[in-house]
Amino acid sequence: MNTMNPTIASREPKRGRGRLQLLLILAVVLGPMLLASAMYRYGFWVPQTRSYHGVLIANGQDRTAIGVTTATAERRWELLVTAPQGCEAQCQQLVYLARQINIGLAREAARASHALASATTLDATYEQRLRREYPQLQRHALDATIYAGNPEAPAEPQLWIVDPHGNLVLRYDADAEGKAILDDLKYLLKISQIG
Repeated sequence: MNTMNPTIASREPKRGRGRLQLLLILAVVLGPMLLASAMYRYGFWVPQTRSYHGVLIANGQDRTAIGVTTATAERRWELLVTAPQGCEAQCQQLVYLARQINIGLAREAARASHALASATTLDATYEQRLRREYPQLQRHALDATIYAGNPEAPAEPQLWIVDPHGNLVLRYDADAEGKAILDDLKYLLKISQIG
């Protein structure tokens, strides 16, 4: 007489179903991570639209990568104007624009500052004007050789948005619109947990 053990016979289908459930759980947990990693590495299904107006600096560079040295380390967002060849008309326009953007932040203005980094000494009359009209403008030194060696740093004056850790976030040319820069900075301040 052949009799089957009922406990062994009933376990076989459950073991197969348990393995299937385990595989499904692993697929649900690991699948999205593997897909996101592949999308990042191979660049497929990445949206081509963007919500910012400047040039994104997404490679982890900080101020020192463009030759800017600071005496103080403030924990605020910064609108940094770089002038590798002196501060002429375009640079002066960007310095004015940086101050206006800082003012345009309204109640969030305390979270940001504006600064000028120049590789050369400024004209004496412009220097006096800066002291008189831009009392909160911070001044930084700029090493022209480091600046020229960075592919992210064009030779003409630029306006950079720098995060409170000193990382470069966005870069704008002299012909950038102030409203677009203000919108970008407001968005960064809104989503930021720092500064």
